Amino acid sequence: MKYCSQCGHAVEQRVPEGDNLPRHVCPACETIHYHNPKIVTGCLPVWEDRVLLCRRAIEPQYGLWTLPAGFMENGETVEQAALRESWEEARANVHIDGLYTLYSLPHINQVYMLFRAQLQDQNFAAGPESLEVALFTETEIPWQQLAFRTIVETLRHYFADRRSGNFPFHMGTIDRSNRLAAGS
Repeated sequence: MKYCSQCGHAVEQRVPEGDNLPRHVCPACETIHYHNPKIVTGCLPVWEDRVLLCRRAIEPQYGLWTLPAGFMENGETVEQAALRESWEEARANVHIDGLYTLYSLPHINQVYMLFRAQLQDQNFAAGPESLEVALFTETEIPWQQLAFRTIVETLRHYFADRRSGNFPFHMGTIDRSNRLAAGS
């Protein structure tokens, strides 16, 4: 950041009074500009023994498969954002069962929050950010063509939990080398 979005003056980086981290601060109007992680939210939509995946029509990871998910917008709840993303990317009507996985990716300043969800019908279709959408059983998942580690881990948990019949909440950190550094 070079200029203040409030007054247009050049900003400087310093630790504001009462804070402990360097921030972009405008010396003219004293506005502190906080840069915080972005929340990515979405659903793991299920129909019987299959999950709905979307093949990405946008970068990053164009052409690879993912769960319907994206950045949360201002003014939305996490659940509203997950429902919106499911509709935008897969034209899927879903019912959210509950928060299922939460992954911190501090190296790219993102937090993923994915919900288990039930498809309400099979009337889904590719939205503008998807090349195609399809239902997959565990053995049909294109594991080597999944776009993000968060999706791989969520799907691994889901299929293991489905076999046990118990769906606990899972949380972890994915590090710079794309490894699950901590989690359940």
